[in-house]
Amino acid sequence: MTSQFFTYNKGKVIQALRYHFISRREIKFMMILVNVFAIVSAALFFYHKVHPISFLISSVLWFILMIAFWFVLPNIIYKKSDTFKDRFRVTLGPTAFMIENERGSRSWPWTEFSTSMESPHFFHLYFDSRSFFIVPKDAFEGDDEHEARKILAAKILNK
Repeated sequence: MTSQFFTYNKGKVIQALRYHFISRREIKFMMILVNVFAIVSAALFFYHKVHPISFLISSVLWFILMIAFWFVLPNIIYKKSDTFKDRFRVTLGPTAFMIENERGSRSWPWTEFSTSMESPHFFHLYFDSRSFFIVPKDAFEGDDEHEARKILAAKILNK
């Protein structure tokens, strides 16, 4: 199955990158830990058990973490990657995944992918926890999106 040519929408890519960061186990753990720390420090501050500086530090840490994962990191990755400014077509073949643009093409056997994930606007295809492709669902017209979902589920066995 071959998609139509597509380009990436910046807003949707930023949202997909947020999904990527938030879905990582280590980031979830760190966010939970910082949130618990912030709640405990707020409670201790309310009961006058700690100085205001403890509550202030936890609040600042929480804000920095949220700003970093929600705004800074996705925007840095978007700006660094020329991939999001190009035009592509994807082919979901029986033995391989192929991506092409006007300058050429590259394919990978399905076994190269370790996992896949779906966000509201994209299919995320992971080689490992840091290397991945995002393929817009808009690239597939009509029922082709459902067919692509079936192919990805069958070919990429989430380990």
